[in-house]
Amino acid sequence: MPTTNSESTRPLAVVTGASAGIGREFARQLAERGFDLLLVARDAERLKALGAELSAAHGIDAQPWPADLSRDDAMRTLAEFLARNERVMLLVNNAGFGTKGKFATRPLSEQATMLELHVMAPMLLTRAVLPGMIDRREGRIITVASVASFTASPGNVNYCATKAYNRVFTEALAMELAGTGVHVQVLCPGFTHTEFHDRMKIDKSKGIPSWAWLNTDRVVRESLDAAFGDGPVVVIPGKRYRAVVLALRYMPLWVRKLMQERYGRARI
Repeated sequence: MPTTNSESTRPLAVVTGASAGIGREFARQLAERGFDLLLVARDAERLKALGAELSAAHGIDAQPWPADLSRDDAMRTLAEFLARNERVMLLVNNAGFGTKGKFATRPLSEQATMLELHVMAPMLLTRAVLPGMIDRREGRIITVASVASFTASPGNVNYCATKAYNRVFTEALAMELAGTGVHVQVLCPGFTHTEFHDRMKIDKSKGIPSWAWLNTDRVVRESLDAAFGDGPVVVIPGKRYRAVVLALRYMPLWVRKLMQERYGRARI
């Protein structure tokens, strides 16, 4: 089992889905801010390389924790470790994936895995670190959801549903934690340049305008600036996406349906 440096006086940040994309960028920016890191993902070799790179570049301790958090034993083992670790000052629930295709034709095991990874794992890990953070009256938890949490679309059924859970869970938890010194955030980015869409073999040029794409540096920087600057519970990077979410709340249903079907064609 990987271990962290118990003698370090630096705060410890735990990042799931740390081997690529938004998770990797969280790890990089948190290392710049002086956090020791526990890097969690399935790809052990990529985690080891990233840990060594960040440790050397920033003088911090970055340790890999290879695990598939869609598996019950893996998520519970990590949760038990975090519950005992008094150095955890920040948890980033980022691990996730997407699929394309109609719900009725996708493998049931794949869809069940999505619910385990997007819903059960963040809930268990959040529950594991909260008592210690509340006792210390200090701590932050960031859960990565999506602009998709505000809507629904064909070819995206469980992704939208699980990200909506992340958002509502965090908003309600923030109410419970008022006055405790513990702050939670749900990060809701729009389309972001990562491996996410490439792994689903989605043509990014179909139905997605160039202006809609964000880079990971901006997404993570806005998240961390809000987390450490008394920002909102729900963080939507980019003014355009904040306008999109506002519009989604008030536009007629027939207009929303047209927009959702246009995007959904790339996923079916």
